[in-house]
Amino acid sequence: MTKKVEFKAEDFVVYPTHGVGQILGTETQEIAGTELDLLVINFEHDRMTLRIPVAKAETSGLRRLSSRKQMDLALVKLEGRARVRRTMWSRRAQEYEAKINSGDPISIAEVVRDLRRNTTQSEQSYSERQMYQAALDRLAREFAAIEKIDEETAILRLEKLMHTEEPNVENSLNDDDDDDDEEGEDTENQDGFE
Repeated sequence: MTKKVEFKAEDFVVYPTHGVGQILGTETQEIAGTELDLLVINFEHDRMTLRIPVAKAETSGLRRLSSRKQMDLALVKLEGRARVRRTMWSRRAQEYEAKINSGDPISIAEVVRDLRRNTTQSEQSYSERQMYQAALDRLAREFAAIEKIDEETAILRLEKLMHTEEPNVENSLNDDDDDDDEEGEDTENQDGFE
């Protein structure tokens, strides 16, 4: 059987659907006539506090931060080539959402890699940009906690890592207004609707 993971105050942890949080401590509450010991976790980025029964911590998906080795594997995924999928956006969005909410940095890195804005891709839809940003933020928060740096620096490092093979990406981000008039009806509908 697997070894039980012990969590203590001030540990940084990852909860699958919320990302990186910090354990504030434990408290006991009476719920439905039963006393429960709860882990109190603060998610500063979301301005949220979550309480999880200590007995259910592992089965809820709560885990320690990834090891440097595991984060390095995720960073290798970022450097890889984006996987081009021809399925409808709604189906891809569900898959990407599941990967982001898995809390696995390698899966999240795959989403970031596949959705990153690329000079060879047509313009992304609003929902693609939102999902890309959510995945990048989630990955950056764990990367920042592991490297003991702030989140902004982590995002800059991740973006630099992704753009090493694409030197003109910054220019393409500034050209949005010019391209809209020229493309007209030739733009592909990214949402999968016709």
